[in-house]
Amino acid sequence: MIRVTGHLICATTEDAEIVARYLPDHISLSRAEPGCITFDVTRSADPLVWRLDESFIDRQAFEDHQTRTRASDWYKATAHLKRDFQVNGA
Repeated sequence: MIRVTGHLICATTEDAEIVARYLPDHISLSRAEPGCITFDVTRSADPLVWRLDESFIDRQAFEDHQTRTRASDWYKATAHLKRDFQVNGA
């Protein structure tokens, strides 16, 4: 299993609004992917920071997620945001 934990960090309120707009679809599409076990992105106490907690059945499922995500509207809108996360697992 691959587990991803960390944070998505916005620099401005406008960035946070972009995340809020695109996040529901991103979560829905990610959870529907083959091999996705869990996919949670929740706003922290800081309105500019989201917590990531994701898990995938194996490395291939995680890599497939990354490939799909890089081609998505979500990534096009949020590529400039700071991502601070760790990937652990086999």
